[in-house]
This record gives sequence, C-alpha cells and structure tokens, in this order.
Amino acid sequence: MSFGMDSSGWFDRPMRWAQLTLAENDPAPGQYDVDFWLDYFKRAKCDAACLSAGGCVCYYPTKIPYHYKSPYMGDRDAFGELYEGCRKLGMVVIARTDPHAIHQDAYEAHPEWVMVGPDGAPRKHWADPDLWVTCALGPYNFEYMTEVTKEIVTMYAVDGIFSNRWAGHGICYCESCQKLFKQATGFDLPRSRNPQDPAVKAYIFWHQERLFELWKVWDDAIRVINPQARYIANAGGGALSHLDMKRIGEMADILFADRQARHGLNPAWVNGKNGKEYRATLGRKPIGGIFSMGVEEPYRWKDSVQNPAEVIQFVSDGVANGLRPWFTKFCGMIYDPRWLKPVEDLYNKYANWEPYLRNESPVARVAMVYSQQTAQFYGGEQARQKVEDHTLGFYQALIEARIPFEMVHDHLLDDDHLQPFKTLILPNIAALSDQQCQQLRDFVRKGGSLVATYETSLYDETGVRRANFGLADLFGADYQSGPEGPQQNSYLAIERDPVDRRFHPLVEGLEEAGRIINGVNWVHVQRNKPYTNPPLTLIPSYPDLPMEMVWVRTPKTDIPGVFVQKYGAGRVVYFPWDIDRTFWEVMCLDHSQLMINAVQWATNENPPVVVNGPGILDVTVWLQKKSMTVHLVNLTNPMFMKAPVRDFIAVGEQVVKVQLPEGSAIAGVKLLESGLKPPFHTEGGWLVVRVPSILVHEVVAIDFV
Repeated sequence: MSFGMDSSGWFDRPMRWAQLTLAENDPAPGQYDVDFWLDYFKRAKCDAACLSAGGCVCYYPTKIPYHYKSPYMGDRDAFGELYEGCRKLGMVVIARTDPHAIHQDAYEAHPEWVMVGPDGAPRKHWADPDLWVTCALGPYNFEYMTEVTKEIVTMYAVDGIFSNRWAGHGICYCESCQKLFKQATGFDLPRSRNPQDPAVKAYIFWHQERLFELWKVWDDAIRVINPQARYIANAGGGALSHLDMKRIGEMADILFADRQARHGLNPAWVNGKNGKEYRATLGRKPIGGIFSMGVEEPYRWKDSVQNPAEVIQFVSDGVANGLRPWFTKFCGMIYDPRWLKPVEDLYNKYANWEPYLRNESPVARVAMVYSQQTAQFYGGEQARQKVEDHTLGFYQALIEARIPFEMVHDHLLDDDHLQPFKTLILPNIAALSDQQCQQLRDFVRKGGSLVATYETSLYDETGVRRANFGLADLFGADYQSGPEGPQQNSYLAIERDPVDRRFHPLVEGLEEAGRIINGVNWVHVQRNKPYTNPPLTLIPSYPDLPMEMVWVRTPKTDIPGVFVQKYGAGRVVYFPWDIDRTFWEVMCLDHSQLMINAVQWATNENPPVVVNGPGILDVTVWLQKKSMTVHLVNLTNPMFMKAPVRDFIAVGEQVVKVQLPEGSAIAGVKLLESGLKPPFHTEGGWLVVRVPSILVHEVVAIDFV
C-alpha cells in the first residue's frame, strides 16, 4: 500500500486545516454535497482535512461487529469519497473517531464497555438517551477501539487518527476501573473531590497514566501499519487541563487546540493565550487552532453561525500567537452560509502570508508560568477562581502594556527552556516542588528576575502547605499567617524614600495618588532580611458604613505592600496579596500599572519591540528563517471582554520600534495586510516604521539580506 506522504514526516506541512464532522443522516440521498465541500476546500486553499470516519457512528464499510454504520449510507463509502477527493487536491488527511458513546445493541452485547456512575448504574448519554456513555479506561477503548483504529488505517492511507471525547467524562465506577485502580494504588475509587484526599491524589495520577497508556496503544497500532501516521489526541491546554502538558509535548508530533470560540466573559485575546499555553510544551511542533462557526455557549447551538467579525477576531489572535487555523463544521449541510466567504478570505490571506507564518521562534524576554499541579492540588474544584483568575489578570495587564511575552510550563523550568527569558511571572503559582523552587533560585542567581504574587510556593507539588514559602529567601519575606480576606475598604500608601524623597520605579505613574485601593486577599508575612522604605505600605481596613464612620483608623503602618530586592545577578518583586486576581475582578488601572512597573523594573532592559499609538493591541514578535515579523492584532472593541464582536473599529497610526537581531541587514519592510511598503529608518540597532492604521490584524514583515 502506498501512503502518499514522504518519509520525512507530514506534520509541519499543513498550514490551513478543514474539519467536516458528518451527521448520521448526511450520507442520505439529497443531503450533503461532497463536490461542494471539495470545491470549497480548494477555493479556501485548505491543505489538510480531518474527516469523520468511525466510533460512535461509522461512515465507511466496516467489518467490525457493533461498529454502528450510518443507516443512511446504503452502499456508499462516505468517508472514502471525501478522503479520495482530498487526496486528489494534495491534502493531508486524518480520520476523526469519537469513542465516547455506543448504541443499544453494543450495550446489550458488551455491558462492560459502559461507564458506571457512583450509584452503580450504567450511564445513559446526557444528550441522546438512545446512547450509552463508554468507559474510557477499560476494554472498549483499549481493545475494541484499537481494532477500529487499525481497520481505518489499513483500509485508507490516512496520515493520522484524531479522537474526540476519548478521555472520559468523570470517574467511572465500572468493575474494570475499580479493579485496575485498586491493583495500581491500593485505594478504592474516590467518592470525594478533595484533592488532599489520598485516594483523589492517587486517582489524578492513575487517570493520567491510564490515558497516556491508551494514547501509546493506539499510536503503536497505527505505526505498525503506517510508520508515518500518528494518533493525535484531542487534549491539552493550560493550567485547567487534566493531562500533563509536559508529557503531551513529549509524545505529540502535532497537536490541536480545541478551544473553538469565545463564550461568556472571555476576553478578545483568549485564542492567543491558547497558542502560548500549547507552545509552552510543544515548542516548534505544529499546533492547529480549532475554531467553530457556531456560537460556543452551554446551550450547544451546534448548527449556529457566529458573526463573521467574531470569527475573524478570534482566528487572527490565534494566528498572531503561532496557531495554524483549523475550521470545524458540524454537519455536512449548509443551513446558514454567512461563514463561508469570511473563512475563505481568511485562508486565502494566510496562504499569501505563509512564508511569514512559518515561525522559527518567538522573540520575547518575559514569560508567565502556568501550573497544572497548582490547579489540581491547590485549586481543586475552585481552580478557576484560585488559580486561573490570577493568570488572566496578569495576562490582561501585559496585553494592555503591549509587552510581548510567552508562557512556560512549571515542569519545564530547566535552563534550556528558561534561557530565552529575562523575567518570569508567577501569578499565584502556589504549588511548587523543592526542585522547582531551586530551579527558580538558580534562574535568578544567573541574572534572571521574578515577579510573584500571593501564595506562590507556599505549598509543595501535591498541595500540602509548607511552614514557609519555598522561595522565602527570594521574596525577602517569611510566611506568618493567612490568607485573610476579603479585605473591605483597605488601601496602600504610595511611599517616598525618606532620604532622597524619590519614588521607587515600581510606583511610577502613581506618585500623585497618595494611596490606591488594596487587594481583596492578603498573606501576612514578615521580613526575613533588612528591608527599609518599601514603596507601598498597608493602610488597614476601616468601617465603610455608616458613612459618618468612614474615616481612617490607622493612617500609617510600616507593613510592606510589596517586597522589592536584588538577589544575586537578578531582581525579585513579590506582592503578598492577590493583585492579579483583584485586577481581573475589578479592573483597577492602578493595579495594572503596578504589575507592569514590576515587570519592567525586574526585566531592566530594553524590550524587543515598542509600539506607540492608540488602542488595545496584542503584540507578538517572531523570527522566521529569513525574516522577522511583528504582529499587531487590534483588540479595541466595545465587545473586548465579551463575545461576540459586532464590527471592527480601526485604530490610528502606530509607531513601531523593533530591536533588530545582531548582525542583520534589512532587505525590505512591508505591511502584509495593507500591502504597503512604508518608509523606515534604523537608529542604534532599532528599526523604526510607522503603521498608518490597523483594522484587525497587521503584520510588519522585515526581510533580511
């Protein structure tokens, strides 16, 4: 059998993905039009496709018992038709499977395949009561779906298998899971969700190991048949993801970020954050950014269509942060065609930009750490509030300051991964091991800097509270008590140095304030080394009612609101309060000013790019083999903090100053979106160029000799 892909691997070639997820009745006569979709893929310059093949519903002539074939297919091979058509277009093709549900006949023959709830009852599907939810960790996936996977790869020369909803839906109490968990850990399956329950801790580790084992089983089965093909898990992400992203980064040759759209109060930069989180462990490996045309809300309007502007905004920020776009269409029927032209135009634009989107490395000196172990063992069921909200607050501040930055996984704090960065931000990274603390200590001793907040390092890697911060020597502060909060009507005094009467750079821009609002939650600490004249001091809470009683009881203390010190060759800023989380909640600009001042003081060097002009921009800088790009994504919009964007609001002239790589010689500069070749000049190793305006996404492309 010929596999169509060369032996060097296909993973890095595709830049524009299409996914068509067929509905059960799509293959019926008069339903979806295969030729329409193939023509659309061609017009949109798609170079790869993910197509429905098997699992819950099978779309090819399977020979495996209980592999439910769409009754609307007749003698057709719905998957094969699309597969052959895409191959004729020269596209990479991966097959989609969905193993999370089975039909009644399969359940009756194999009840052991079905997930069991804590009450001992097999679980009906929550959305379709005719189906049963499968156990992800037992014989259905490990044995039955392995045979399905092998059949697909044998019958079709696909480049991979991509599985949706393969990792389960909560703890399964079936006989297989109970037995396997007991054998592996000695515990019964947990009934609580407390991450400090020993059985829960054991389950977190066992669950991951079992899924990674399944990943390997499927990948090995595929490679035996086609050494160039891969199993591609629908998995991964940031701190709230349940599978260790470090392991995923090691196992995956290619991955896809399945965060399909904004919803609720997601900010406009959320897809860029997806890219940063995935790249933190995947590095230069290709990552697709999945986006849906539909409204992504809990009501599951899967055949809906978003405003085109919202789709364009979401995709643009992902591309600027290194994601390769992947549109997903549920159902082969077109009920609302309004998305077709905008996506086609986007893909054609990105095809024209392709040489400047094949990035070699980002150019950023600041990085934010994210921690899955902090979310799992410290945050638990409150991880979004206790962990993610800190990250979101600091992320927002960096976006507003137009500081290019990356994200770093806390299991990758080694010299190789930290080498590009001058400053690490630790937004309440509460759970850190002794080894991780030592890695951070070494980073600072060698000249790196830290900005940390709240309970960072107060817990070990499994969420057990230490007697003191693991990084107490870096902070210059020992843990005393707390946390305490919420603090009502409390403030921070802006302090001068009593000798020279100067303000510390940390409070630049706040000199006239006198005092600013405090955070909501505090950790009480005490100095562990000489520390005089802190730039912020605490004004404790005082009554906020009745109004006649609202007056300061303690107008002056010497309690530091921040610890600022030089340590070895580096610098450290520690806020013993939730400045980042409070900023995310109340959006006080004084807090963002403090955070940005802290990053700039800690970094203590020129940034790789400075962009001056109106509006809110997501700024990223990349190197390619023969060029350098500065992406400017215009986020200025009344719907910036809530989807969907209705329309775009252009911002005016931006003056862009880029630090050029040492020894580089410029062959030319152009603006990819507008097509302009603007005048530019260099001064002291910087390139200076003016961008007249930005509607959505402009790219300053600098070609080198």
